[in-house]
Amino acid sequence: MTTTSHARGVSLASLDEGSVAEYLQNCPDFFERNAALLTKLRLPHMRNEGITVSLVERQIEVLRDRNLALERKLKELIDVARSNDALADRIHRLSQRLIGAHDFLQTVNAIEKSLREDFDAMHVVLILFTDAAREVQPEAPKFLRADGLDSPNMHSFESLLQSGKPRCGQIRDSQREFLFGADTVAIGSVALAPLGTKGSIGLLAIGASDAERFHPGMSTEFLSRVSDLVAFALTR
Repeated sequence: MTTTSHARGVSLASLDEGSVAEYLQNCPDFFERNAALLTKLRLPHMRNEGITVSLVERQIEVLRDRNLALERKLKELIDVARSNDALADRIHRLSQRLIGAHDFLQTVNAIEKSLREDFDAMHVVLILFTDAAREVQPEAPKFLRADGLDSPNMHSFESLLQSGKPRCGQIRDSQREFLFGADTVAIGSVALAPLGTKGSIGLLAIGASDAERFHPGMSTEFLSRVSDLVAFALTR
């Protein structure tokens, strides 16, 4: 007896998953022409062993899962957009404060106030290598420190300063103690931003109690913008 497959020149032995899949892709109307087959096909349920569902039910389940995945992805994108918008607004407020500062001390005060109030950064250290910083340090907020680029204190930050790029994550115990002193125990993660070309002006350090707040995989674009604004304001 000649079967349909033989009539079409296809042997049963040559049929495999790839052939079936290719045929169904090339003939999207197959189940429309064979609607009764849909009610007979049963597939094992992915989540409950031993339970079978129809092909249509499986398709609905797959589409539902894809829809949930797309919804989660959309939510992630919306959350990122909202976070970026909030950061942009904070940088805008920082810019306004810096524009309103008329001398070096006012600029230092504006930086401290913006980081504390606009960015909710409670642990901040601003290390500057300029003569102006040494002159105003007695009157400036405690977060300002005047130091030298070649001082022993800065040796462990040399590679960071030379890179000229912000870095986030964990730092050495000695670095954390130097930066945050008595607050060291409360610091779980740190963001470091060189100021000026290869850190020629100084270093901005922001500490957070959350160990995941600043991590190596996060974007440092906004931190770079903040450090650029701060460096420009301190040298204008």
